[in-house]
Amino acid sequence: MIQKWYDPFTAGEFARRTFSFFNLGLLIFTLAFGASEFRFDWCEKLVGTYLLATNDLRPETGALWETGRQTSNAHKSLNRIITQREDLRRSVRNADSFYHLVESLGPGEWVTLEKEHFKSLYLSLAPGIGRQLIDPSSLVWLLNGNITDRIFCEGMMEGVALYFIDSRNRVIHQIDLKRNTIGEIQSRNAPIPGRLTEIEAFSGRIYPANKFFEAMLKLPAEVIPELMVDPELLLKQEGSIQAVGIWNEADGGYIKLGFEFFLRGENRVLLIQAREWAVWQLSLILKGEVQ
Repeated sequence: MIQKWYDPFTAGEFARRTFSFFNLGLLIFTLAFGASEFRFDWCEKLVGTYLLATNDLRPETGALWETGRQTSNAHKSLNRIITQREDLRRSVRNADSFYHLVESLGPGEWVTLEKEHFKSLYLSLAPGIGRQLIDPSSLVWLLNGNITDRIFCEGMMEGVALYFIDSRNRVIHQIDLKRNTIGEIQSRNAPIPGRLTEIEAFSGRIYPANKFFEAMLKLPAEVIPELMVDPELLLKQEGSIQAVGIWNEADGGYIKLGFEFFLRGENRVLLIQAREWAVWQLSLILKGEVQ
């Protein structure tokens, strides 16, 4: 018996249509689809792969993109600052002279300097030059006493400022290392090509080497070390001393002495520091006023 379309479904007809092969196949496929998605997350991976492949084609607009860009820029800036700070600390730690220290710090840059490191830099200077930076007796108390907690270095336009700071964060001493001053200090250890007669500041006060040393040996024994503050610099030079000149001006209680060396047809002048009062006593002997 054929059921007409307008006749109501019987229970058997309803069950036959509900559990048809098409409906059962569709149900099995749907269940398998859902189970595979929960198990392998292939749908999310597929969508993610598509978004990644088309990422460059989409405009970077919106609050999400802007937040991500700002976060990325902040991370890059922070990493750059950290890298610069580490490079700065490494450069200062490797500094083997005050000149290198000054060149390592730019204006506005700062770093903490270890007390032992400062001591090694100071001891690398000739005694007469070191005294011009800070009196050795004061430095002994600053470095070996219990007053200094740390040394703070700050880069300036003209050089570096060194602050000796106590445990209460107070500055107890300050040293200003100017770039031109440090450059002059470094160059003092190097002889200058030429002769004493070519340097105007020695004009009228140039003596043969034998006359100079004969006069020096007439001085009291305690005066000679003040006259030859840096004898090590002279001992390191090659060649013979031809003449010695006395600078026409004093600077901070010191006067420059120029020693003219001759080696293999070339003349060089080495400048060292001498105490002003010791040079004055030597000058009296050189002029014949003291026998």
